[in-house]
Amino acid sequence: MNDRFYSLQLFARVARTGSFSIAGRELGISQPTASRIVAALEKQVGAALLVRTTRAVTLTEAGTDYLARVEAILAALDEADHAARGTGELRGVLRIALSTSLALRCVLPRLPRFTEQHPNLRVEFLLNDEKQDLVNDAVDVALRVGSLGDSSAVARKVGVVHRVLAASPDYLAKAGVPRTPSDLSDFSIIVGPAGRGMEGWVFKKNGKTTSVRVDGRFILNGGEGATAAAVAGLGIISAGALGMLKELRSGLLVRVLPDWELGSADIHVILPAGRAAKPSARAFSDFISAEFGELDVLWNEHQASCRARDTESEFS
Repeated sequence: MNDRFYSLQLFARVARTGSFSIAGRELGISQPTASRIVAALEKQVGAALLVRTTRAVTLTEAGTDYLARVEAILAALDEADHAARGTGELRGVLRIALSTSLALRCVLPRLPRFTEQHPNLRVEFLLNDEKQDLVNDAVDVALRVGSLGDSSAVARKVGVVHRVLAASPDYLAKAGVPRTPSDLSDFSIIVGPAGRGMEGWVFKKNGKTTSVRVDGRFILNGGEGATAAAVAGLGIISAGALGMLKELRSGLLVRVLPDWELGSADIHVILPAGRAAKPSARAFSDFISAEFGELDVLWNEHQASCRARDTESEFS
């Protein structure tokens, strides 16, 4: 069992989980056995790769560099195995990083379509509304909304999120309905991740642009929390439409200033630079691109339904 390849697999999992027990359990061995195998690897390499304390297992400087090289080797072997099988079957571990809201709203409900085709693939999710470190967190594929910044990572656009304003019917019944962007200063504003860090909100209508400064009364760093605050009647939310499409379709939330455009943000699949993409990462990229295409259709259908309802009300 203590061959070099197995030792490298185990070391990588210990490094990423920070635990001999967890890594050993994943590979079907005991904690003492896992510790002994990694210690033998360190002796073979001739350097300490891990720092062991009673609270955590962390990488040494040498271990950090070694891990990056080892994971590139493991990914290449995974690619070779996949090609040799020639069946399209995916195996191993796929680590996906994305925001909590995107996972709950868009990815997890659709994931069975992907995993049922690949029963031997284990999927690990890193959910965080802040951007993860793809290299240090050993991320195989990430989903990100908005500007990518300067990066050597490989990016592929897979969808679009439209920013909208919405509020609960109860809140609007009590506070009234804003008719123009300038009216928003008289309302309680909920700012989620999509609206944070913006000095002003830019609205467009009939080719004209209007910029307004809005102070958020409720500021949340998570999309799910912001949507929940809006449903609870705390105010008007500025967020991505996909993050509250369910509430908009059910009537728990209604659009505010629907005739004004508030911009959009691209959704990208990111593959980390510096190592070959896993076959499972490429397959997931293709899968999620198609799924976001379906979500875009649902959003367009919802907007068309709203316009038809408004037209019917106008002439009734």
